[in-house]
Amino acid sequence: MAVKAINDEGHFQAELSAAGGKLVVVDFTATWCGPCRNIAPLFEQLPTKYPKAVFLKVDVDKCAETAATQGVSAMPTFIFYRARTKIDRLQGADINGLEAKIQKHYATSADESGEDYGQGMLDLNTFIQKNQCECLNEADDHPWTNALTSSGGHLASDCDEQLIISITFNQVVKLHSLKIKAPPTHGPKHVKLFINQPRTLDFDMADSYVSVQDLEIDPKDLETGNPTKLRFVKFQNVQNIQLFVKDNQSGGETTIIDHLAFIGQPIATTKMDDFQRVAGKKGESH
Repeated sequence: MAVKAINDEGHFQAELSAAGGKLVVVDFTATWCGPCRNIAPLFEQLPTKYPKAVFLKVDVDKCAETAATQGVSAMPTFIFYRARTKIDRLQGADINGLEAKIQKHYATSADESGEDYGQGMLDLNTFIQKNQCECLNEADDHPWTNALTSSGGHLASDCDEQLIISITFNQVVKLHSLKIKAPPTHGPKHVKLFINQPRTLDFDMADSYVSVQDLEIDPKDLETGNPTKLRFVKFQNVQNIQLFVKDNQSGGETTIIDHLAFIGQPIATTKMDDFQRVAGKKGESH
């Protein structure tokens, strides 16, 4: 594994596409930049430490089009991508800050289980906007955020077996399947799915509204964490999704979810606000 030097915009886009759902870390650098030269040997060591990620180097003078399109105006700038979509960035030669961001995004570089879903599908955990999400009837000591990782606690219902989990993505996505890992006795049984609601539904609304899809989860799938396929054609343009868990497998008072994952792909490969036009030509004042 080594850092790949990018030759031009076509090469850059080809590498992003080839990486699929892997984390891609790009160093936008320049030969005349002192801090770039200082961090370069440290950046070269990263592919060995993080073999599931892809590391690219873009010389902004050789690849001016790529630098301009990605909104890079200071060097070094590090931009992080998954599924050809920007997910983070860091400006400056800060190796500790760079590694912290790599570690943050690296866990979901493939699925945490290492599973490859094919056809450009990936675990969309990176694209969940956690501060815009909520869960109704969660237990205080077992909140919904526990379910977003496959280790470190679980989500449990509080007063009764029902839950409403409202998930917002930071961009529009297509959803292919839903992955719920839970104890086969206490995991969800009947789940109603709603998309693109202006606000979180209450339990009466969720019970009476017509859903986009109703699921009956097989206890075997809960035990193994096998994905439950969605009607893909109905989930082509999803900004938010709400899961109304009506009951659990045993009919008990407490529903438990160990891990909840959404498998699909982001629609936007580049957001329009990333196209930052530089005013004037080189040498002109602006």
